[in-house]
Amino acid sequence: MSLITIIGRGHGGTRAISHTLIASNVFMGEPLNRSGDLLPPQAMYDACRVLARHVEWKGGLEWDFSALHTMPIPQEFTDLIHEYLKKVLAAKDEHKGWKIPETTLVFPWIVRMFPDIKYIHWVRNPRDNILSRHLTDDLGDFGVPQPDAEQLLRERYPALVEAAATPEQFEELVWRVRRAVSWQYQHAIVAATPKPANWIAVRFEDFVNHQEATLARLEAYLGIPLGRIVVRREVVGRYDRVEGASYFDFLEEGMREFGYDIPG
Repeated sequence: MSLITIIGRGHGGTRAISHTLIASNVFMGEPLNRSGDLLPPQAMYDACRVLARHVEWKGGLEWDFSALHTMPIPQEFTDLIHEYLKKVLAAKDEHKGWKIPETTLVFPWIVRMFPDIKYIHWVRNPRDNILSRHLTDDLGDFGVPQPDAEQLLRERYPALVEAAATPEQFEELVWRVRRAVSWQYQHAIVAATPKPANWIAVRFEDFVNHQEATLARLEAYLGIPLGRIVVRREVVGRYDRVEGASYFDFLEEGMREFGYDIPG
């Protein structure tokens, strides 16, 4: 029996791998929403807030996650995760798992609770990832300390502020900065966490553009044949077809790590 989970920010294309696993007779819990997220989510959301109490914000775009790797995991957190996963953990299916983007926010403690399961780290170019809203855009909703997006925008990118011609454009720009901060935080918390024994990183763009080769990697990793789902090429590189900024320089390190091009 194998247990699988997916780590990746919301709007990172994680529904593609969840739907692939469902098509491959992997039980992903029930009920599920259209994105393949296990519902109801409230216990997971509450677990995120428990962990966030122990993240130290160093100011700016720096966080210290070191306490998470050694401190006792609060029983409250463990109970919430077991509550969220109760149908998955109780299932007798040979292969089972779960997907919800907020798992990324609690990754350090999920690894400690489930060190031997199979992890799929699903990555998407942040320039596409920050174009649409997701529940995790404002990390403050999950108790995570963070910089004020508007202040960060005004202090670090005054030219972009000046170029915003309407209040609506400025508001969208603030939201893109906020989403970029969320992408950076989630990149940072994953990067700071010792990787489990079973770990694979997959770029959403590779799944879309090279589906067979990417599925072959995943099949070798998971040890099971995988179903094929329909993919749409136009979801990759959307940032070239929309107005407004889609890149902020604090994303550079993470983008280089995953082989994404840095704008000139």
